[in-house]
Amino acid sequence: QVQLVESGGGLVQPGGSLRLSCATSGFIFSTYVMTWHRQAPGKEREFIAGSTSAGDSTNYADAVKGRFVISRDDAKNTVYLQMNSPKPEDTAVYFCKAFGIDFWGQGTQVTVSS
Repeated sequence: QVQLVESGGGLVQPGGSLRLSCATSGFIFSTYVMTWHRQAPGKEREFIAGSTSAGDSTNYADAVKGRFVISRDDAKNTVYLQMNSPKPEDTAVYFCKAFGIDFWGQGTQVTVSS
């Protein structure tokens, strides 16, 4: 069955950096567009970054463009989110997802605070 296991979250200071990982199994990772989403308290889950199956094209929500970078390692069936210069408003639970598969992992909490 599909598994998505996010990790790497924690407390980070504004202006710092953090790398999230999402280890996957149960589907052919290399053939899927992979995305990252987040959900802040009291808000709806939102898309923040996506990568094509080949990893040759990425797109980002305006809120994170220029600060976050999505990447993938098909040999490890893992997708990453590098968070640079995070801001307090980036505080949320972060989730990865395979586009077209209706399944979510448990997410990883990121708190940006000094």
